[in-house]
Amino acid sequence: MHALRQEILPPSGVEFSASLNLTPATINATHNTTIRHEFAARVLCNVVVARSNLLRIFEVREELAPIHTHTDEERERRSNVCKGTEAVEGEVAMDGQGEGFVNIAKFISQKSTTFPPTVTRFYFVREHRLHGIVTGLEGVKVATSHEDKLDKLLVSFKDAKIALLEWSDSIHGLVAVSIHTYERAPQLMSLDSSMFRTILRVDTLSRCAALLLPKDAIAILPFHQSQAELDAMDQDVLQARDLPYSPSFILDLQSDVDQNMRNVIDFVFLPGFNNPTIAILFQTQETWTGRLKEFKDTVRLVIFTLDIISQNYPIITSVEGLPHDSLSLLACSPALGGVVIITSNSVVYVDQSSRRIALSVNGWSARISDLPSLPLTPEDQLRNIQLEGSRSAFVDDKTIFLILKDGTVYPVEITADGKSVSKLTIASPLAQTAIPAVVNKIGDGYLFLGSTTGSSVLLKTAHVGEEVQEDQKMEFAPATIVQTGNAMDIDDDDDATNGQPDAKGGAKNTRTVIHLSLCDSLPAYGPIADMAFSLARNGDRPVPELVAATGAGSLGGFTLFQRDLPVRTKRRLHPVGGARGMWSLPIRQPIKAGGISYERPVNPYQSDNDTLIISTDANPSPGLSRDVSITTRIPGTTIGAAPFFQRTAILHVMTNAIRVLEPDGTERQIIKDVDGNMPRPKIRACHISDPLVLILREDDSIGLFIETECGRIGRKDMSPMGDKTSRYLAGCFYTDSTGILESNLESPPAVGGANQPVTASQAAGTTGNRSQWLVLVRPQGIMEIWTLPKLVLVFSTPSLATLQTVLVDSQEPPALSLPQDPPRKLEALDIEQILITPIGESSPRPHLLVFLRSGKLTVYELFPAGPTSEVPPVTRASRLKVSFTKILSRVFEIQRSDDSEKSVIAEQKKISRTFVPFVTSPQPGTTFSGVFFTGENPSWIMATNKGGLQLYPSGHSVVHAFTSCSLWESKGDFLLYTDEGPSLLEWVPDFQLDGPLPFRSLPRGRPYSSIVFDPTTSLVIAASSLQAKFASFDEDGNQVWEPDAPNISDPLCDCSALELISPDLWVTMDGYEFATNEYINDVACVTLETASTESGNKDFVVVGTTIDRGEDLAAKGATYIFEIVEVVPDPTISLKRWYKLRLRCRDDAKGPVTAVCGFNGYLVSSMGQKIFVRAFDLDERLVGVAFMDVGVYVTSLQTLKNLLLVGDAVKSVAFIAFQEDPYKLVLLAKDISHVRVTRADFFFADGELSIVTGDEEGIIRVYEYNSQDPESRDGRHLLLCSEFHAQCEYRTSTSIARRAKDDPVIPHAKLICGSIDGSLSSLTPIDEYTFKRLQLLQGQLTRNIQHVAGLNPKAFRIVRNDFVSKPLSKGILDGNLLGHFEGLPITQQDQVTRQIGTEREIILRDWITLGGPW
Repeated sequence: MHALRQEILPPSGVEFSASLNLTPATINATHNTTIRHEFAARVLCNVVVARSNLLRIFEVREELAPIHTHTDEERERRSNVCKGTEAVEGEVAMDGQGEGFVNIAKFISQKSTTFPPTVTRFYFVREHRLHGIVTGLEGVKVATSHEDKLDKLLVSFKDAKIALLEWSDSIHGLVAVSIHTYERAPQLMSLDSSMFRTILRVDTLSRCAALLLPKDAIAILPFHQSQAELDAMDQDVLQARDLPYSPSFILDLQSDVDQNMRNVIDFVFLPGFNNPTIAILFQTQETWTGRLKEFKDTVRLVIFTLDIISQNYPIITSVEGLPHDSLSLLACSPALGGVVIITSNSVVYVDQSSRRIALSVNGWSARISDLPSLPLTPEDQLRNIQLEGSRSAFVDDKTIFLILKDGTVYPVEITADGKSVSKLTIASPLAQTAIPAVVNKIGDGYLFLGSTTGSSVLLKTAHVGEEVQEDQKMEFAPATIVQTGNAMDIDDDDDATNGQPDAKGGAKNTRTVIHLSLCDSLPAYGPIADMAFSLARNGDRPVPELVAATGAGSLGGFTLFQRDLPVRTKRRLHPVGGARGMWSLPIRQPIKAGGISYERPVNPYQSDNDTLIISTDANPSPGLSRDVSITTRIPGTTIGAAPFFQRTAILHVMTNAIRVLEPDGTERQIIKDVDGNMPRPKIRACHISDPLVLILREDDSIGLFIETECGRIGRKDMSPMGDKTSRYLAGCFYTDSTGILESNLESPPAVGGANQPVTASQAAGTTGNRSQWLVLVRPQGIMEIWTLPKLVLVFSTPSLATLQTVLVDSQEPPALSLPQDPPRKLEALDIEQILITPIGESSPRPHLLVFLRSGKLTVYELFPAGPTSEVPPVTRASRLKVSFTKILSRVFEIQRSDDSEKSVIAEQKKISRTFVPFVTSPQPGTTFSGVFFTGENPSWIMATNKGGLQLYPSGHSVVHAFTSCSLWESKGDFLLYTDEGPSLLEWVPDFQLDGPLPFRSLPRGRPYSSIVFDPTTSLVIAASSLQAKFASFDEDGNQVWEPDAPNISDPLCDCSALELISPDLWVTMDGYEFATNEYINDVACVTLETASTESGNKDFVVVGTTIDRGEDLAAKGATYIFEIVEVVPDPTISLKRWYKLRLRCRDDAKGPVTAVCGFNGYLVSSMGQKIFVRAFDLDERLVGVAFMDVGVYVTSLQTLKNLLLVGDAVKSVAFIAFQEDPYKLVLLAKDISHVRVTRADFFFADGELSIVTGDEEGIIRVYEYNSQDPESRDGRHLLLCSEFHAQCEYRTSTSIARRAKDDPVIPHAKLICGSIDGSLSSLTPIDEYTFKRLQLLQGQLTRNIQHVAGLNPKAFRIVRNDFVSKPLSKGILDGNLLGHFEGLPITQQDQVTRQIGTEREIILRDWITLGGPW
C-alpha cells in the first residue's frame, strides 16, 4: 500500500534566531527628516528564525506610529484637516484658518524627541521549507561584506552539516554559497541522534565558526576577512581564493586541548581577543543529585585560544569546582571581560584570573555546591527562583536579563570598578513575557524572545534618566503580552541595577531606569498535544473545525483551524441579481458634495461608504425588498462598472457600448462601439481606472478611452502601440500607489530624478499624483507595460507565457501581432486573466496575478531589479528596472464548456473567472488589500505583515460575482452571488490569516493534554494539565520531607482536571478535579452497553489516569467512566442547553492506565504490561472478560471493528483480534524489532489494510499483515514495508474519510497527524499507477532542481536500518518535494515529465486529486 505524506501546516514557533543585515533594504537605514509625511520607514535589520525544517526571514522596520481617534469630536475635527498635516505627539494645533500645525516640541522640554513617534514592527520577507532540521543560526561577515555591507547566514543541521547562505535579489531568496558536511566524520559513525544536541557558534569578529560534534569534538570553519588574508595564502590553494572560507577541520578537545574535556555543556566565543578565543563549559564526571556525596561540583570552565594557522590551542584560563547543574554560558563584553555561568540555582561570574563570584537565587545552591556565594540580604534570603529552562542575554555591558521558563524577566546587575567585579545583584521582576526558547539582542536597544510554545516577541529596552524623591517607593506592576498593544513600561527601582544617584545633597536623585516595552510579536500556537474534529457554525452554516490543544504553561489553550476562510452571512439579498456581475460603488451626489458626513479613512484606497449597487442578471428578480430598492433597470448585458470623474458619475460598459451615467442612473453620454457604420465584435472584458477605460473584444482587439472634457470621455489615440490589427488576450491598469514603478523608471527626460525612490509613505501623502500604467498580454504570451497617458513601452517580457520563476525586461520593442486568418483558436496555455494590484496588510505591495485557461493560477511579486551581470542590448529609450518573482502557484480543475455553443442557456451556465481586487477593514485599525478569484474554485488571495501571501478557498462551490460593499455602513462586508443566490457576507472575527490555514487562538491559561469531541451532545471534553506541590508520606501518614526554609521549594508533580466545554462560546460547563498526585493519560469517548437506553448502547467518557506516589512506591492508576447529562440551564446564561459530568464508575488499577478505547460495546484499557477488555455491568462497575500480556508500556490503542492495534514504548506494535464466543484476545502478529512507538493507526484503501506507526524520532513506518508471505513466519510477524523520516515526533492523529471521484462504498482513510513542533501533516493513500508516476517524478525533482542550502531531499527522508540491505524508502512519497513541481515553469515541467514518459497535464491532475487538507 502506497501513501503520500504532505505538510498541511509548517512548524509553529521559533527555536533558533539570528539578527543580521541580510537584505539590501538594511543598508541605508537612517533618519533623514523630521516631518511626518516625509518620513520613510527604515529597516533596522533582518531577523531570521527557524523551527524544525522551516526558515523564515523578517525585516525589523521602524515606521510612523498610527494615529488613533477615540472620540466623535476628534473624528469630526480631523475631517477638516488636510491629509498629511495631522498633529502628532509634541505638536499643537494652530487656529482653523492657519496652516495646520507647527512643531513646538523643542520648546516644551529637552526630553521630547526630534523625530515623529514611531513603532517597530516585523514584516515578512521570505520563507523556505528545508530538507533538513535546523539546529543553529548565525550571521557572519566575510571578505565581501566590507564591499556590499551585507552579512551571510550560517545554518547548521541535525545531520552535522553547515550551510553558508546569502541573499539573492534576482530570485528574492537565499542561495547557497557552500555546504560543509561532517556526517562521515569518525565522531558521527555511531551517533545516537536523539541523545545529542549540536551547538553552532560564531566568533564575534566572524573569523571562524564552530559546530559541536559528538565525542567531544568541534568542527572549525575559518572565514576570510580581508584581501590581505587571501594574499597570504599558499600557492597550492590559490584556486580557492574566490571562496570566502578556508578549509575546515575537526578539533578533538581531549587530544588537542585538554585530556579531561568531556561532556560539553556549552561553549561561546569571547570578544576582545586578537585570535578567536573559546570558553568551554564541560563536566569531567557525570553525576546527579543522588550522588552528590561522591561527586559534587564536577563542572569545569576552560578558556583557550584558536591559532588556526599554526594549529596551536593554548589554554588561558581553567576553573574547577563549578556546580554540577550548570546550564549555559554568557560572554561578557570586552569592557568587563570574563564569562557568566547560569546554573539551576545561581548565577556565577568568572573573570580571566579564575576568580568566581556566585549569586544564589534560592536555598538549594548552598546545599548542592561548595562554591561560596555572596552574602544575602534578608530580602534576598526569601527569594526562590528556579533557573531550569531559563534563557539569558546581556542588554548592556553590566545588565543581564534572566527570562525564566514561565516568561518572568529578572534583571541582574554586575557591579564593577573597571574590570574588577565586586558583586552581582538581582532585582524584582520587570515583566512577564513569552516562554523563551532563544533570546537575541537585536541592534541597540531591542531584545528578541523566540518561543516554541507560543508567540515570539520583540522588546525594546531603553535606558532613561529620571528624577525621583529619596523617599519615593516604587511598586511593582507586572505586565503581560496577551495583547500586543499592551505596554510593558515597568521601571526598575534597584539602585544597583539602575546606576548610582547623581545628586546627593538635594531632595531628588537622578537614576537610570530600564524601560521595557513590547514592540511586536510573531504569532504562533506551539506544539500540538492532541486534536479532534468538531462541528462549528459560521453564522448559520455548519463547518468542520479542527480543535487542537496547543501551547504550554500559562500560554496553553486551544487553536481552532478551518480549511476555508471563515465567513458568515449577514443577510440575503434576493432582489439583487448578480449572476453576471455585481459592483458596489461609492458614488457622491453632486448636490450633496459639501455635506457628506465625514468618516475617518482607514486606508488610502477607500474612504467613503458605498451608495449604490449595480448588478446584472439574465433573469432579473422583482425589485421589492426591505433592504434594497431597485431604482433603475437598463436592458442589456453589463460587462463592468466603476465610479468615474472623482466618484461623481458611473462608467458603465456593455457588450456594444460605453456609457456615462448620472448617480441616479440617467444617461449622460453613450459611445457605441462601432467601426464606421459596422458594429464591432462584442466587448468581452473591460478594466476601468479613472480617468481611463480599457475594453477587450471577442476578436482580441482593444479599445482605450480617456476623459476629454469635464464629465465626458473619448477614444484615446493608440498609434504608439502599433496598427489597428494588434491583438491582446488580457489587460489591466495599475495605479502605482507605492511609487515603485515610478522610482525605477529610466527615461531620457528624467535621467536626473528617475532613480529617486518614492516610498509608500510619500505615495500615500500624494494620492492625487499616483502614476498609472497599462499592462497588456499579446496572444503569443508577451506581457507589456506602457506608461500613461503618453503610451511609451517600458517593459516587455516573453517569459510570462511559460510562467518563468523570474520575469525581467527583455528590452524588446513592441511585439508584432500574428495574422488572424483563419481566426486564432483558444489554447490551454493562453492567459485568460491578468491583474496587477497591491496586496498586503499595512504596507501593500504590488503583485501580478495570472490565470491560464488550463486552470493554473500564478502570483508574482514586484521588486526593484537587482544588479545583473548580463547587459541586454538597449533597443528602447525607456525601461522599468523591476522584476517579478513567482511566490505562489496553484492548479485548479476547470470544467470547460463547448465554446462554440452560443445559446442563451449556454450563456447562463457560463462561469466567469475573474480577479476582483478589494480593500476591507474587518476591524478598526486593520486593513487588508487582497484579491478575490471568482469561478468554480473561488478563493481569497491575501497577505499579512507576518505571514506572506496566502490563498484560502471561500467554501462555496461556485461564485459568479463578488464585490466589497459598504452600503450597510460596514467596511468589512462583501456581496457575493453564489450558487445559493446573492448574499451579504463578513469575515468571522478573531481568525488569524498568517498561515496556510485560518486559525483562531483561544488562550485558557493552562495547557491541555487530551481532547475529545462527543458527537451526541456536540461538546468538547478536554483534560487540562496543571502543576501541584507534591508531598510523600510514610506508612503512618507522616510527611517524609517538607521544606525547612522559605527559599526551599516543594517538588512539583503533574495533576489534571477534566473539563466539559461548549464549543459555541468556549465556556466550561462542568469539570472534575482529580487528586493532586493524579494526572490523566488518555481520554476517549466510548460506546458501552447499558440498560438505560432503548438501543442498549450509550456514549460514555472514559479516562485513564496515573497516581504518583514518590520514588519508593510504585505508581498506580485508575479508570473513570463519566456520563454527560443534560440539566436545567441557568436563566442568566445565554446558552439554552446545559450539561454536566456525572461519575458513574471508578475502577482502581495496580499500574498506570495509559490508554483507553472501545469496540463492540466493551472497554479496552491498558494497565502496566497488560491490556484488559471489560464490560460495563449495571452502569456501575467494570467486569473483565479478557486480557493479554503485551509490551512494556502501552502508548497507543486503536480499534477497527474487532481488531486492536497496540503501540508500545519499547516493543513497537502488536496486531490483536478479539472474539466473544468464548471471550478471547488473539495475537495475530507483532513487530519483533525494538521501536519506541508513540502512535499507531489503521490505514486502509481499496480493500487493503496497513498499519502506520510513528516513533520518538519522527519516523513513520508502514506495516502489512500477510500470513501468506514466508517472511511473516506464518503470519506471526508484521512485515515492515516502508520507513520515512517525517522530521518530528507526533503523538496525536485522527482518521478522516476521503472519497475518490468514483465514490466508493467504503471511503479511503486519510490520516491527519499533529506534531510536537506544531506542524500538521497528512498521509493519503495512492493507487499503484499514480504512485509509480509520482515516484519517478520525485526522483527527477531530486536531481534536477536547486534545493535551498544545497540539501539532499532523498537523504533527508532515508531512515537508517541495520537489519535491511537497502533503505525501505519507496512506500511513502514526499509531498514537500513534489509540491515544487506545481511552481516550476511550464517548459521545465514538460522537460521533467518527458523524461519519465508521461505528460504534464496527467501529473497535475494527479496532484489536484491528492490536494486539500481535509
